[in-house]
Amino acid sequence: MSDPSEILVLVGRLLLWVVVTIYYILEATVLWFVPRKYKFKDIRGNVALVTGGGSGIGRLMCLRLAAEGAIVVTWDVSEAGNLETAKLVQAAAGKCHAYTVDLCDRNAVYATAAKVKEEVGKVDILINNAGVVTGKSLMDSPDDSIVKTFDVNAICHFWTTKAFLGDMMAADKGHIVTIASMAGKMGGSMVVDYCASKFAAVGFHESLQAELKVGGKFGVKTTVVCPMLISTGMFEGSYTRFFPLLEPKWVADEVVDAILMDVSTLYLPHYMWILLLKLLMLPQKSIDHLAHALDMGDLMKNFVGRRKAD
Repeated sequence: MSDPSEILVLVGRLLLWVVVTIYYILEATVLWFVPRKYKFKDIRGNVALVTGGGSGIGRLMCLRLAAEGAIVVTWDVSEAGNLETAKLVQAAAGKCHAYTVDLCDRNAVYATAAKVKEEVGKVDILINNAGVVTGKSLMDSPDDSIVKTFDVNAICHFWTTKAFLGDMMAADKGHIVTIASMAGKMGGSMVVDYCASKFAAVGFHESLQAELKVGGKFGVKTTVVCPMLISTGMFEGSYTRFFPLLEPKWVADEVVDAILMDVSTLYLPHYMWILLLKLLMLPQKSIDHLAHALDMGDLMKNFVGRRKAD
């Protein structure tokens, strides 16, 4: 960049970036004091589809979304779990449609999406929530389990999003939510496949967000959620003394609140961004000592996982 005019253009853009950054910091500071309910958008009558809605936080998000006036669609591989979610939503005077679908089957995803559009309507909010975990070391993880982990935790996001994003882009209105994990921000022992799949999910969100903005589709919002361990049974037996197990209801409410406020990135607990900031600043050996001090290596030591009876 030897041309002086190009240097001036770059300097001008950087100065503009500084001014805009200061503005957004001030705006965020002011909005922090505004009660959440005054920042919520209205989703009454919106069609909200939740994958993995047959149990855990998926079911709880369905209940909360219905309470906010959304028409809920739950997708799950478990027909019984799906029907139970629909029953609970309807018992609470909400509207819910249940579809049994294997997210690992791309053709089934597209076919079910077409059915939803025909029977319910265009989807306004898509929450890619379904997830699985093996909880074994890399060498002990069966190849099929690794493939399934990626299919459910990351790959299927491409199929579900492609199925519904076109309508959102045409209207320049919609919301794509990616339920990732703090495991998508930092790796760990006994969860090599899980962490890698969640890193992929985070990358999917960030790239999709960038693509929508470059394409001028600012009305299509995106949110990525990165929680620590949630006490839904999925990580049964996992434990850390220094980070609390998160209550599923609280997590579900925080996620829906983030959707209603168009939050781009949600860390749970909220202070986890501080740890991530430190990891960016520290050398690897220091990070290793910090992980040891926080007993992160023992996180999956007594992992059992969700029992089939659940």
